[in-house]
Amino acid sequence: MNERVAVITGASSGIGKAIANALIAEKFNLVVNGRTCNDVYQQSHNLFINDKDLNDEKTSGSLLENAISNYGKCDYLFVNAGSIESGTIEDIDIDKMCAMVRLKVESSFRLIYTFLKLFKKQGYGHIFITSSVLGTKVRETSGAYAGCNYALEALAESLRMELSDTDIQITCLEPGLVQTNLHRDWEVHPSKLLNISNSLVPEDISEAVLEIISKPSHIRIPRYMILPKGHKI
Repeated sequence: MNERVAVITGASSGIGKAIANALIAEKFNLVVNGRTCNDVYQQSHNLFINDKDLNDEKTSGSLLENAISNYGKCDYLFVNAGSIESGTIEDIDIDKMCAMVRLKVESSFRLIYTFLKLFKKQGYGHIFITSSVLGTKVRETSGAYAGCNYALEALAESLRMELSDTDIQITCLEPGLVQTNLHRDWEVHPSKLLNISNSLVPEDISEAVLEIISKPSHIRIPRYMILPKGHKI
């Protein structure tokens, strides 16, 4: 019970995987979620794999149950799963865009509210939401993606105020361009489109997470923006 417990969605690759690896090194007990997590991790006494679809309304409850049944509690929730759909009015795939909204907004809202009920009961907890620099700004062709992140930022700020005098914390991570699989199907990588000379790597974000959780409990960091060199947004 004294060991820290975290639930991480989107843990199969990219930022989620980097956070999981960083917390494993810190001796956390983990519940990891992702469609291909069984290809990435080996289940053990301190790592439980959940490969259920986040768009299934029962998955948030199953992740909570995994944490409680295996480890008796949960200290951290990392809301990290997402996709990105960008394009002009003529080119964007509306079905893929709406699927992004369901994953990035609806499933995230469900996760956050599900785990907050536990955190309220146990009196503590910390939710990390992977937003984006496009949760604070917008650019052409990225309105839907930015809108998803704006929605997460709005919910996080409202909940921060609601919980400000408790030991429950909420932090939005707002990275600029990170080298992940999100852009694997793009014909031209955004580093070229936006003329960004350097990109972040997922480990830059996991290092920021370790920095935040090392702070004394009375310090709150509701937003943490991290940009790479050359990102002029």
